[in-house]
Amino acid sequence: MIKVYSSNFKLLPSNFKSSSFFLNPQVVIYTDGACSGNPGPGGYGVVMLYGDRRLELSEGYRTTTNNRMELLAVIVALENLKRPCQVTLYSDAQYVVKAINEGWLDRWIQRGWRKSNKKPVENVDLWKRLLPLLEKHQVTFNWLKGHANVQENERCDQLAVEASTRCDLKIDKAFENASTSNTTLI
Repeated sequence: MIKVYSSNFKLLPSNFKSSSFFLNPQVVIYTDGACSGNPGPGGYGVVMLYGDRRLELSEGYRTTTNNRMELLAVIVALENLKRPCQVTLYSDAQYVVKAINEGWLDRWIQRGWRKSNKKPVENVDLWKRLLPLLEKHQVTFNWLKGHANVQENERCDQLAVEASTRCDLKIDKAFENASTSNTTLI
């Protein structure tokens, strides 16, 4: 029989369910990214649900890619959690979900941020930013089909598109710097 102790070291009843006592808060997150032109103006949208609380986040960038916005939505959502949480995350971005669930990210790291075809992994700056968040939180990634009338996913899409059309678009410095450093004149 396993005996469970609380932080004040009093023996808890034997019928005590330790799994429910020690769990981190359970949060549900929906994310989406949008980009007009790819690359072009883009944005992300996030809906976070915790009990009866709801938080919506969005931001737009003047030049970026859809994949960067999909990934940034996940990062920003997880960064907004103030303590370790159990997260159920929904995204319509197979790029993000498969990278985690199918082990792409682990293999990219093992290969020194190279894909199986030896080409460099894109968006390494964002993947590296995500890694400590995946250590802090227990995240379950779920893919859902975009534009399939899932209310919260549709709201994320709306937030992302609206963010991409704002007048005060931020600069995606990592993307724009990488783009300008790769240009050559012939």
